[in-house]
Amino acid sequence: MATRKIIIDTDPGQDDAVAILLALASPELELLAVTTVAGNVPLPLTTRNARQVLELAQRPDIPVFSGCDKPLVRALVTAEHVHGKTGLDGAELPEPTMPVQDEHAVDAIIRLARDHPGLTLCPIGPLTNIATALRKAPDLAENIGEIVLMGGAYFEVGNITPAAEFNIYVDPEAAAEVFASGIKLTILPLDCTHKFLVTRDRADAFRDLGTRVGQTVADWTHFFERFDMEKYASPGAPLHDPCVIAYLLWPDLFSGRHINVEVETTSDLTRGMTVADWWRVTQRPENALFIGDLDAGGVFANLTDRLARL
Repeated sequence: MATRKIIIDTDPGQDDAVAILLALASPELELLAVTTVAGNVPLPLTTRNARQVLELAQRPDIPVFSGCDKPLVRALVTAEHVHGKTGLDGAELPEPTMPVQDEHAVDAIIRLARDHPGLTLCPIGPLTNIATALRKAPDLAENIGEIVLMGGAYFEVGNITPAAEFNIYVDPEAAAEVFASGIKLTILPLDCTHKFLVTRDRADAFRDLGTRVGQTVADWTHFFERFDMEKYASPGAPLHDPCVIAYLLWPDLFSGRHINVEVETTSDLTRGMTVADWWRVTQRPENALFIGDLDAGGVFANLTDRLARL
């Protein structure tokens, strides 16, 4: 069976790191590149963190391209209060030695999409790189088979403001352009990812793998769960970004509906809100598959099994 070619566009972030590891552990996917963007932490750190994750998985052959260091029109908002000052606090990793490619991430996305028509983009951070690539090469939309992203919310509403999820909030103009691009779009919002909790038993399962990867993932989740468990009074922290890769691998474990989703860019009060027409009360055309639920137990079992391969 042919592998699915993907690019992960990311701002690691502990949960971003687990998403990268899951992709690397899955033979159904061919990871062509990791492109980095400013988001959870500034761009130099997201680029460093991506390289650390690849070296942890012993995959320095995967090229890393550094991208946009700020949103399209706004000042950068970061999330060290969640992910720590490095973005990957919680586990000690050596400084990476693999190179960063000279080519800008935006140019790499354009080139790879043209070289591999039908590839899947997997943005798990702000959408600045993707929107910039579409601005620079409008024909790009014809070469991308699908965008599967983590971002937004509906019933759950926001995690950085009362109305907005972080990835969309950081660069709502970029998100609005991507959502309007006409490219096949699947969105994994907080409504789904907040059901994918790393409980104590699940964290222990990572640690019990007895591998460096398993121990590191357990340490990462232990670090950032302190914030989410206090904030949400939940039994564990949500692993947001791995849901994107899990959806590619096991779509039958997820459910959602095709609806219209637009992004608020003009209101200070609701900046970055994803206005999801879940009940189809408008006449706006469907532009996204909006995922509302998943079989968390099934996905975690599969995730743990895959991480054991690294």
